[in-house]
Amino acid sequence: MAFTIATWNINSVRLREGLVQRLMSEEAPDVLCLQECKSPVEKIPVEGFRALGYPHMVARGQKGYNGVAILSKLPMEEVAAHDFVDLGHARHVAGRLGNGVTIHNFYVPAGGDIPDRDQNVKFGQKLDYLTAMRDHFHAERPERAILVGDLNIAPREDDVWSHKQLLKIVSHTPVEVEHLGQTQEAGRWVDITRKDIPEGLLYSWWSYRAADWDAADKGRRLDHVWATPDIANAGHGSRVLRAARGWEQPSDHAPVFATFDL
Repeated sequence: MAFTIATWNINSVRLREGLVQRLMSEEAPDVLCLQECKSPVEKIPVEGFRALGYPHMVARGQKGYNGVAILSKLPMEEVAAHDFVDLGHARHVAGRLGNGVTIHNFYVPAGGDIPDRDQNVKFGQKLDYLTAMRDHFHAERPERAILVGDLNIAPREDDVWSHKQLLKIVSHTPVEVEHLGQTQEAGRWVDITRKDIPEGLLYSWWSYRAADWDAADKGRRLDHVWATPDIANAGHGSRVLRAARGWEQPSDHAPVFATFDL
């Protein structure tokens, strides 16, 4: 069975319901993972999504903040929802497809503006969250699994518009990159996007602050698709739908896609 998965920080699923429906209509991924839904689960506008062929959903939500949802054309059952570091945040949910593949959808804390845990509680929470993810995957080594989401870290030099200028900017600091690398190593996760697109600048996020985000092109690759080694070779066709960043009233993130032949 071949299926395509997309991950997108939608920055309010209710405010941007129309954009989600446009993606479903025009791109039709089999599985769509959303982050920063900013909605209680019961208020996610599922009726319109079901009408477009997405009858299955697993989700965790809260009013106004965070929130993750997996919308699927394929039958799916919820298998986990972890509150790492006991923050009380809706940042993870996992569903299992009928072929036995588990999909983890994560929204890692952004970490605030100051890359110092002594001066910035949010930065410490981000590092602790990644450490908890690492320990979890050490304890329960994943198999036949895909991990997607807004991980809020651009790990490689070519995942940011300027490696040198962003070394002290949250999302690309060495300590964050190290923590993300340890999490990836713990689950033996393969970065599918970079497996398919091994070289060159690649972004999935452009700040709202830029007057012309497209021309400035000061992006970062914050959104990721990983897979365990036992299915990584089945992953292909990775791409970033950059055009979605230019849709009307867009999210500051663009959807990232990959296809798996399983």
